Amino acid sequence: MWIWAGANIAPVNWALGALGIILKLGLMETIAVIVLGNIVGCAIFATFTVMGHKTGVNQMVLSRSAFGVRGAYLPSILMFLMTLGWIGVNTYFPVKVSMGILGQFGVPDTWLIEIIVITLVMAVQVLIGIYGFYAIRTFEKYTVPPTIAIMVLMSVLAWTRPGVVNWSLTTSLPPGAHLAMLTLLMTAIGVGWGISWVTWASDYSRFVPRSVPSKSVFWYSYVGMFVPTVWLGILGATIASTTLDTDPAKMVSAVFGGPVSILVLLMVLHGPIATNILNVYSATLAALSAGLKLSRFWLTVITGVAGYLVTLYFIFAPSFAKAFDNWMISLLLWMSPWAGVVLADYFIKRKGEIDVAELYRSPETSAYGDINWAGMIAFFTGLVAGWLVEDGLVGALQGPISTNLLGGADLSWLFGIGVAGLVYLGLGKLVTSPSSIVASSAGR
Repeated sequence: MWIWAGANIAPVNWALGALGIILKLGLMETIAVIVLGNIVGCAIFATFTVMGHKTGVNQMVLSRSAFGVRGAYLPSILMFLMTLGWIGVNTYFPVKVSMGILGQFGVPDTWLIEIIVITLVMAVQVLIGIYGFYAIRTFEKYTVPPTIAIMVLMSVLAWTRPGVVNWSLTTSLPPGAHLAMLTLLMTAIGVGWGISWVTWASDYSRFVPRSVPSKSVFWYSYVGMFVPTVWLGILGATIASTTLDTDPAKMVSAVFGGPVSILVLLMVLHGPIATNILNVYSATLAALSAGLKLSRFWLTVITGVAGYLVTLYFIFAPSFAKAFDNWMISLLLWMSPWAGVVLADYFIKRKGEIDVAELYRSPETSAYGDINWAGMIAFFTGLVAGWLVEDGLVGALQGPISTNLLGGADLSWLFGIGVAGLVYLGLGKLVTSPSSIVASSAGR
């Protein structure tokens, strides 16, 4: 719970809530999307944590059961690339917060100062990521409680001070565009936020002792993800209702004034670092799962350098809100069908029975095979199905069914998961059954 809570008590979740306001939705409907969407999205995420707890295997290696040993290299590579993007997204916020702090002391907001801050923040994240799970767990355990206290104070002040929140803010969009934006927001920050964490889930739950019931793993993971995500999403939406901005420094300044804002700005630096140490660690696991023969140390360093370059893109992007929305929609396009295949494989086809030793055998000898074409076909089918009903902010992410028949509504997460899962089960007769896998393992 501390790990997931720490990763989500971060200014990035202010932006999630503020995104609805920036996209011209009303305050109350933005809050409704955040709450209702995360009820579903966090449940999907927590379900994946159960897989790691029961098997003791990280998420990308687990996907070999559905895709085959080498077939799982594809999602592993996508996972590695995706974490680089997340490192950039999350480093954007401590940089902006730091510039807000330095501005209190008269330090100018120049590109050189931002480069220096990016370098320092990235160095801290990479250092903790190098030491791995136990350093991450310790960092979260002792830094989350004081951060929660500051966030409670900030929330109380934001919601009780006059003029900070425009509670009556309503949408300015016409009916058709209004519905389309609601579904896009549901995909990007509602259900989509929980789904965007599924490829990390088992990387950390695999360390929970087997003596702990899986039901407890599910609910503590659910609470750790749901509470801070919804809480800070609502906080971001309410503050943005007057600031009309996703910049965390401006959000803090709208609630706090003078020296007090420095304390708050310093404390919220914790969140992005807490999130990115997970990204750095899981990126290296994904790269190793894709068969790269480098040490985890050097993979962590490479991840830090690549994440540094992505950070520069987000820092200097003309509109962070639009860049962030495009990022969320595009990554969910592949994560949804991947999740559909893995869920169908683990819970329905194999009924939670995984031969762990076979996951680590060579592609030629593993009972799960080299490439499971049923999984690959289902994944790409789900990918196409999701794209057909997707409506991102750029042309390449606007599917013909969404734009021509659904008035711009975005249902990509639902169709991606549903179609991929159903196709995989439909092709199930072409894949080795669980009983034959066990028999094959026993024979070896």
